[in-house]
Amino acid sequence: MSGRREVRDVEIVGIEPARRPFLAIDRLAVRNHYADGRRSETYPCDVVSRRGVDAVTVIVWQRGDDGRVRVGLRENLRPAVWLRRARSAIPFPDDEPEPATVIETAAGIIEDEDAALPLPAALRIRAAAECREELGLDVDPAAIEPLGGAAYPSPGITDEKVFFVAAEADLDAAAAPTGDGSVMEEAGGLVVLDLDEAIARCRDGVTDMKTEIALVRLRERLRRAGGASLGPH
Repeated sequence: MSGRREVRDVEIVGIEPARRPFLAIDRLAVRNHYADGRRSETYPCDVVSRRGVDAVTVIVWQRGDDGRVRVGLRENLRPAVWLRRARSAIPFPDDEPEPATVIETAAGIIEDEDAALPLPAALRIRAAAECREELGLDVDPAAIEPLGGAAYPSPGITDEKVFFVAAEADLDAAAAPTGDGSVMEEAGGLVVLDLDEAIARCRDGVTDMKTEIALVRLRERLRRAGGASLGPH
């Protein structure tokens, strides 16, 4: 896609202290209260919290003339994954260095203005905005449908919850993604794959967890619906 750049390296040029406006680590001392009235000993618990806390991820799909379903995913730079190669304390180092980019579903934090709406409407509005920003697709919010319950991506350390939605869209009508203005999105772009191929890629290698969940849920939903659509709102 036009304007897309290939990343050859990611260099650490400084380390800044954590800033609470976006991401914070709370080092807590907690204690359990049990049903029988007893209490546990106090124990430490670190919780990573992010501005907005919750997020929505959207899987866009299209059925071709041959009946096969294609999905639109996002190629995205993830410096944290790239920088694994620089760490010496990983018990089982990667056989091959991880690539600079990760293929995943479009996703975004539920913003303050979204939170003023009922949850279903907030998810549709935010998912449509992320489709434009990350995939270059104009998706009608009314066409966006829930795709099962939310999930905690890493409940051992973070309180983030991710909601799953899906929408049928014309993938061939994609334009250049608008992006959010950050450098990380200079390397991104739309990647179109057959649904089965996308799931196979997830199973054959290391992948983004929310993406595999969304792809599998979409395939199951389409099968239950007889392959015609995602069904009623």
